[in-house]
Amino acid sequence: MPLLPLVVHLICKAALHSVASVHVQGLSHLTAALAAARTTGLVTFANHISTLDDPLTWGVLPTRLFLDSRTTRWTLGASDVMFTNAIFSAFFRRGQVLETFRGNGIYQASVDTAIDKLNRGNWVHFFGEGKINQPSTYPQHDGVAHLPRFKWGVGRVLMEASTIPVTLPMWLSGFDTLMPEGRSFPYNYLPRPGKHLSVTFGEPLDPRELEGLRAAPRNTEAEIAKTRIAVTAAVHRAVEALGRSVSGNLLTRTPK
Repeated sequence: MPLLPLVVHLICKAALHSVASVHVQGLSHLTAALAAARTTGLVTFANHISTLDDPLTWGVLPTRLFLDSRTTRWTLGASDVMFTNAIFSAFFRRGQVLETFRGNGIYQASVDTAIDKLNRGNWVHFFGEGKINQPSTYPQHDGVAHLPRFKWGVGRVLMEASTIPVTLPMWLSGFDTLMPEGRSFPYNYLPRPGKHLSVTFGEPLDPRELEGLRAAPRNTEAEIAKTRIAVTAAVHRAVEALGRSVSGNLLTRTPK
């Protein structure tokens, strides 16, 4: 049993209900996906809108999931944020965070390990943007805001897993108001209580879509890159579509 993730989960569950109200949708999609992922593994993808997204989000989950390492998420975390000293490093490693080096590309140990975890039937979570992007900073096209593109490591993981993992989109709302970016010290470390948060789990992607993309020719580096981009884009579309479904105009802005 992963003791540290269980303890952190209990703290996060208590913290969520003390600082904010939380609405959870589609939790059955996650529990069903975990049950179905014993042989394929599970990958979840979410937008990343605050420093509290992980681990606070997981406070909405049933505690029983944290009694088994297979149903406790693994995730990738930035070396220059989470692994800056011995105490942080020990804490995050025991919390099932894989140290990832920004700028070292998609062929690094953390991505290799993520693929191995999936092949063993584990759950790996990605914040596909690779950094915090609050909705006020989302790029706009024709007056409509879009989720920033996902990192290509997403495509590599889905391409190189031995079988297509169960792939589940998630959408987080309100965490950016709980922990806005850009505040000065010490306020940048203090959540703003009384906010309303929501966590939505979508339906899994059709594995036939991902299998069709993976079946594209991969005989040259150019073909591999093209397939990787296509796979990453499919996941990006699924997360963005879930965001729009949570609120019809969630990602829509009035043209300036």
